[in-house]
Amino acid sequence: MISTALAPTYDTGDNITYLNRQNSLLHIPAGSGDPCDLGKYSYSSFPTIYTLASTISLEKSGVTTVQTNPYLALFGQGVLVAVIDTGIDYRHPAFLFNDGTSRILTMWDQTDQSGTIPDEFTFGSEYSREQINAALQSPDPLSVVPTTDVLGHGTAMASILAGSPNEQQGFSGVVPQADLVIIKLKEAKPVTKKVSFIPENAICYQESDLILGIRYAVTAAARFNRPVVICIALGSSQGGHDGRSATSAYLDHLALLPGNGVSVAAGNEGNNQRHYYNATTAPPYYNDIELRVGSSDTLFAMEIWSYAPARLSIDISSPNRESTQPVYPGLNQCRKFNFIFNQTTIYVNNIIFEEETGEQLILLRFSNPLPGIWYLRVQSPENESFSFHSWLPSGDLLSDDTFFLDSNPDTTITSPANARHQLTVTAYNQLNDSILAESGRGYTRIGQIKPDIAAPGFELTCAVPGGLYGTATGTGAAAAHAAGIIAMVFEWAIVRGNYLRITGNDANRLMVSGAIRNPANTYPNNIWGYGQVEINRLFERFTST
Repeated sequence: MISTALAPTYDTGDNITYLNRQNSLLHIPAGSGDPCDLGKYSYSSFPTIYTLASTISLEKSGVTTVQTNPYLALFGQGVLVAVIDTGIDYRHPAFLFNDGTSRILTMWDQTDQSGTIPDEFTFGSEYSREQINAALQSPDPLSVVPTTDVLGHGTAMASILAGSPNEQQGFSGVVPQADLVIIKLKEAKPVTKKVSFIPENAICYQESDLILGIRYAVTAAARFNRPVVICIALGSSQGGHDGRSATSAYLDHLALLPGNGVSVAAGNEGNNQRHYYNATTAPPYYNDIELRVGSSDTLFAMEIWSYAPARLSIDISSPNRESTQPVYPGLNQCRKFNFIFNQTTIYVNNIIFEEETGEQLILLRFSNPLPGIWYLRVQSPENESFSFHSWLPSGDLLSDDTFFLDSNPDTTITSPANARHQLTVTAYNQLNDSILAESGRGYTRIGQIKPDIAAPGFELTCAVPGGLYGTATGTGAAAAHAAGIIAMVFEWAIVRGNYLRITGNDANRLMVSGAIRNPANTYPNNIWGYGQVEINRLFERFTST
């Protein structure tokens, strides 16, 4: 990715894809995917890789109370809800009206190249409600609209957010009268996985496609002249965890515009032992990281982000104490180390300033690492105080057998949930009012308050492809639930004319003000944010002023 301002410099007619006002894609020959392409091109030029954020609740957050109140009765009518995920089982009853027609207003399948490409985009297939209804009437629906959701994650998130009621299953989405906008993401390109040291069979998605999905949702809202709430139940541990990534910056911008709501999962990295923090303030000015590597993790990356003005070097020792030379910070270097007594290869990029953040980044990429305890010495060549964070990959990109021995559960909110103005949602168990242990914790690396709010996220009933129902747990499910509550606020404010200029950030602040707070805790905090979402309390506060 490059700055949109620089796009004319590189434009040869067909090598630029516009993403938004800040970023564009520059298409270059794929080549071999040499790991040291990251060095020739900047770290921020390569798309971040995202993974999925999820694996009774309605009353807990005040939804049922509001919907049974005849003066409110907010079900999302007139509001678009956009789910950017693994797709949807459009034939599932959860996404049909009572007459059997589709509640999906428009859908973009990035993986399907057989249909009509959406206007202003260059790939994928767009399907309208009319086309989906024609498919539903066909004896072979997939011959008309050939889109499915093999993984089921997108189907689950869309149903938690806006699924049609099913009394037999005791199920209803938060806003069952909202219209759905569905974006099915294509998987990350093989060359992107190769440069990022991600296994070929890993399920993951790249940042550029996510940004295009967001843009499609915003374009659809403008086309239909509706407010929209975007739900993102994906996350990444790549980047500086400071809200300055391309996706975070885009969502931050959108959340300040009228009629654009954004709900993002905080991620499920809280108890995975994949974050390390150190502050060294006295001699000797070095710190040894102990990293346990499991036998099944043969390809992965690790990032170290320091705070200015420190300048850090790194050297690495294997479990059998074979070591690299120290690698000092530079501009475009990429050092490759082949170990003699085992098959390990490590690439080290020690970048003195990463372009998006201006901070030092040490990127380590491991191929066939020897299982056992690795020792990584981070040192100040100037013998000065320093502090840094380190993160391992999120989600299923790594097994539970690879982790930091002295891990830290804080600062584990995944990107793009670190942006300031969107709603960052953590998950709690609505049965006993306890936070889910896996929920990502704040604050951001630069101290901004995140998460914003906690929503129900434990075993939420959801749709499963094939007309079935199951449960979903995690911050992705909580973000879908919270997105539905933003849609209720938008229906009250915009559709009913109470506050036409409301932005996503405005809705977030209203939800924060109405949150339930335990008197035993101090708020905001890095676990619960400002408390548990409760929309009925929000409206009660209006009537008491």
